[in-house]
Amino acid sequence: MFVFMTKGYSYVLFLCVCVCVCVCVCVCEAKCGYAIILMALYWCTECMPLAVTALLPVVLFPMMGIMESGAVCVQYLKDSNMLFIGGLLVAIAVENWNLHKRIALRVLLVVGVRPALLMSGFMGVTAFLSMWISNTATTAMMVPIAQAVLGQLCATEAGQDERELQVEGKDNQAFELDTKRDADSPLERRRKERELKYQLLTKGMSLSVCYSASIGGTATLTGTTPNLILKGQMDEIFPGNGDVINFASWFGFAFPNMIIMLILSWLWLQFMYMGFNMKKSFGCGKKNEGDKEAFAVMKEEYRKLGSMTFAEGAVLTIFVLLVVMWFTREPGFMPGWATVLFNKDGAFVTDGTVAIFMSTLFFIIPSRPFCCGSAEEEEGEAGEEGKKKQKAPAALLNWHVVHERMPWNIILLLGGGFALASGSEASGLSQWLGESLAPLQSIPPFGISLLLCLLVGTFTECSSNTATTTLFLPILASMATAIRLHPLYVMLPCTICASLAFMLPVATPPNAIVFSYGNLKVMDMVKAGFMLNMIGILTINMGINTWGDAMFQLSTFPDWANITHGTKP
Repeated sequence: MFVFMTKGYSYVLFLCVCVCVCVCVCVCEAKCGYAIILMALYWCTECMPLAVTALLPVVLFPMMGIMESGAVCVQYLKDSNMLFIGGLLVAIAVENWNLHKRIALRVLLVVGVRPALLMSGFMGVTAFLSMWISNTATTAMMVPIAQAVLGQLCATEAGQDERELQVEGKDNQAFELDTKRDADSPLERRRKERELKYQLLTKGMSLSVCYSASIGGTATLTGTTPNLILKGQMDEIFPGNGDVINFASWFGFAFPNMIIMLILSWLWLQFMYMGFNMKKSFGCGKKNEGDKEAFAVMKEEYRKLGSMTFAEGAVLTIFVLLVVMWFTREPGFMPGWATVLFNKDGAFVTDGTVAIFMSTLFFIIPSRPFCCGSAEEEEGEAGEEGKKKQKAPAALLNWHVVHERMPWNIILLLGGGFALASGSEASGLSQWLGESLAPLQSIPPFGISLLLCLLVGTFTECSSNTATTTLFLPILASMATAIRLHPLYVMLPCTICASLAFMLPVATPPNAIVFSYGNLKVMDMVKAGFMLNMIGILTINMGINTWGDAMFQLSTFPDWANITHGTKP
């Protein structure tokens, strides 16, 4: 029945599409607008796979006379896609050798297991890992660790309660009889109190993991897909922007914003699920035996990993070198190594070049030293049986692992977004939209940014953050150009707001993962997520009007925004 309804719904959408085609006027802007509306409808309803919908410009734009086929197809493998692929290869290597789990457990062992400190430790580790690897993979790894630690804390506390009551029962036989007979005995009351306490603690810890995974992805250019979409759209729509968005500049703005959001989110979740009892939350009193037991659980998990292997060390070294090269390529306040070594403006070597170069090392560097290669017996000729031949160790990565873990659909989604932006510019739709939104010039810039962030933050709860940014960014760029506002003033905060999907389990994969454990209700996520959405929107707008303004000179309209690629005169 469900399949039939789904197919029927697709047929209804297809019928609406046919009607729209019939009534669509032969104006290039209208044709491009129709294509965008069609793709937005398909992305929101998911009547077709998102990646398949992203391929529609390859068919629609040439048939409608908007762009040539070759010009459309080249949008699907741009520099931003290369940066995305390189970043994902690094993430796959980190996950393949369990380096992320070692980092997580090592930090948690340092933080401790007191509730408030434990939550802050989980949030900090999750956010840090999400800066470099998939937020879905980070959440999937961190939630079981949190569940195991909390389970051990609860079991140890239950044992302590039973032992204390047994001691009291030996001193008072009447008390022992009451404990056995009465359903509302001290043991039963303590059990109910303990269950309620750990139920709230589990909810808060689960939400802290999925929320910090989404927040952490905003801190780096490769942390989540919308960030790369913004860079790609800026390079496509404003080709003369001088690489205003690169890894270093993005990190300079987004990382402080991430820290502020994490702290405020921690305070809000602490208030909702743990209260502000400093003695209990931070462990200002005597040490609890349950803390030792929970600490032992994490220590045992870390022990199982063994000592750091050659492969883990090699992956960590490449990862650190990659980050250093990203930061120093074109830092902005001084000439970077790309400018010094290759050309005067550093435009030949981009962050994508660095990402691909470093990620190829995973397929070259062996996972063990050559002296530790595996020896296998091989029958030789002329009676040389039993002779051992040294076999070269495998590389850090192989294509089979990459093929299984690489999200190829996201690469197509990125390309579809770039194709839409290019088509909007080539058809003149962006210019028309910008002129239509010109009356917004009467609203103060901070008001425009705040309203657009609220709109994007609401929309992303019902749609993927990739589809949201793909649809909104070309329109925002046109609007900013029309009202002579710095494009980044609206595009940058809206891009980050697209990742603030905190209210619904279906809004983002990390939410769905923690919801699948069965400890949360939808209303729990709505109550906590609504306030976090407001916190995120206000924090981002504060950042864009303070250090963001100083970094990108957002108070002035840049010269490169006067000329857009492909706009009709």
